[in-house]
Amino acid sequence: MEQRNAREGAGSTGTFITFEGGDGVGKSTHIGLLAEALERHGYEVVSVREPGGTAIGEALRALVLDPANDSMAPATELLVYEAARAQIAAEVIAPALARGAVVLCDRFFDSTVAYQAFARGLDRGFVEAANRFAADGLVPDRTLLLVCGEASVGLDRAQGHAAPDRLEQEGVAFHQRVAEGFAAIAQEDPARVRVIDSRGDRAATARAIAAALADLFPWMAEEVACG
Repeated sequence: MEQRNAREGAGSTGTFITFEGGDGVGKSTHIGLLAEALERHGYEVVSVREPGGTAIGEALRALVLDPANDSMAPATELLVYEAARAQIAAEVIAPALARGAVVLCDRFFDSTVAYQAFARGLDRGFVEAANRFAADGLVPDRTLLLVCGEASVGLDRAQGHAAPDRLEQEGVAFHQRVAEGFAAIAQEDPARVRVIDSRGDRAATARAIAAALADLFPWMAEEVACG
């Protein structure tokens, strides 16, 4: 299946931005801040998360992240994620882009490559083919990869907020492989994937995100300059 940039889809005039990174790097916080900035400038913003974002997706999220399902096979895990992705791509993301909205997605197919290919050890070629099928060929216009140092730092943050889910309960070695996967993805596709150091304060990270999006939203360059 041929991949396409979100803005090149049939009838699509919106912008598709994904946030990636390990647990606890600040994705949710900065999606909220970016959504507020875009809305102030008159954009319709649709913020979603993976897995989830639809009734079916949220049910699948509960299933795949439930610590009680610790016997779930890696192949099962992959297919649950892809099922949730297929639903949100068809039900939410594609229609939003078609009507010109900016879609902000907390995780997309890069997470599947990092977690299921690099960390779980599933065949990367198969994982990427499954991604293309589930996303119906959609590729983000820009991916913001948030990093905060060693994998253990973000994991400690995530586990401190609530009871850890099934993936958060994996050891540091697992999450280090995830981080290595994200780093490889960023190195392979620097035009799409921009690395954002989120170890600084919230304002500094927000300015870095604006700078990474200034080619898509020129007014952001002025906000960075005034920041």
